[in-house]
Amino acid sequence: MMGKKLYLVRHAKSDWSSGVQVDFDRPLNERGMSNAPVMADQFVERGFTADFILSSPANRALTTAEFFKRRLGLSVEQFDTERKIYEADSSRLLAIVNELDDRYDHVIMFGHNPGMSSLVNLLTDELVMMPTCGIAEIEVPFESWALVSQGTCNLLSFDFPKRYV
Repeated sequence: MMGKKLYLVRHAKSDWSSGVQVDFDRPLNERGMSNAPVMADQFVERGFTADFILSSPANRALTTAEFFKRRLGLSVEQFDTERKIYEADSSRLLAIVNELDDRYDHVIMFGHNPGMSSLVNLLTDELVMMPTCGIAEIEVPFESWALVSQGTCNLLSFDFPKRYV
């Protein structure tokens, strides 16, 4: 196979009324808890696959990522968190993509807006606004993640929960 696939996922809907004082710790709300497994199911049903997941360690992103990890049956070794994803802009997120291990061909990155939308736009030159639990499927035409840069990738598909609920 030539090239790689990068799936960018914005965390599911978070609970602003949870009483949690720290943004980092905010959990998913009821809708987020129902949308995340639906989107994980859709991911698999569409024939998508992943050999590695990298998530922001913030509660809402990590919870969303866990649904995908379970649905895909990935091991502990195929799952990691990266603190720098939290509150990252597109250039920092691109640097994280450039550091991915080349042995992985299909990677899902879970993060936050506005960074995730900005990264889709930066990589693909497509204007996309990622809703909560939105999934951007991006074709990477290289064998090395280090070669990914502005405008070098193609947006193959874009999916989001409102299509299903």
